[in-house]
Amino acid sequence: MLQQDSNDDTEDVALFDTEEETANRPKKSKIRHPVASFFHLFFRVSAIIVYLLCEFFSRSFIACMVTIILLLSCDFWAVKNVTGRLMVGLRWWNHIDEDGNSHWVFESRKASSQENNPISEAESRIFWLGLVTCPVLWVIFAFSALFSFRVKWLAVVTMGVVLQGANLYGYIRCKVGSRKNLTSMATSYLGKQFLRQNTGGDQTS
Repeated sequence: MLQQDSNDDTEDVALFDTEEETANRPKKSKIRHPVASFFHLFFRVSAIIVYLLCEFFSRSFIACMVTIILLLSCDFWAVKNVTGRLMVGLRWWNHIDEDGNSHWVFESRKASSQENNPISEAESRIFWLGLVTCPVLWVIFAFSALFSFRVKWLAVVTMGVVLQGANLYGYIRCKVGSRKNLTSMATSYLGKQFLRQNTGGDQTS
């Protein structure tokens, strides 16, 4: 069985080359990536709309299920690989080492990169609003399907919870991990200063 490991080291996120340009930058409050912001919400909102309205427009459960799963899969890929890096400078991914062990990596852009390429506050709000709200709705749909005995829809809503919940968990780990690193660095620095003072005091005495 593969072992899962987490790496909370903050690393520079390799974004598209166009983001390295520093001239003529919009203000931080402006939406700098309108296409990414649109597709960050498009696939996940479309999946919810199709789930709510598909029975009114189609009697084929298979067609509705396939459409919803395709939208959820497109959303998972877009949010994990594109919109997270562009909109908030975060990235999570997995790799297999030479021993066959699975390693989960949670990255956040360093402060030095953020100064040259600041994150838009508007895009950050859009990103986190969509990232948090939609999984909560799928959880509500799951309980609704369970209590109303719509068993055939449980597989669909479970896919929604799993795929969108995975992105939510991954990006929360990226965000919390970067703060955790800052805390550990500060604690290490204070510990070294404390040891130096005690060592110096012992030598003088």
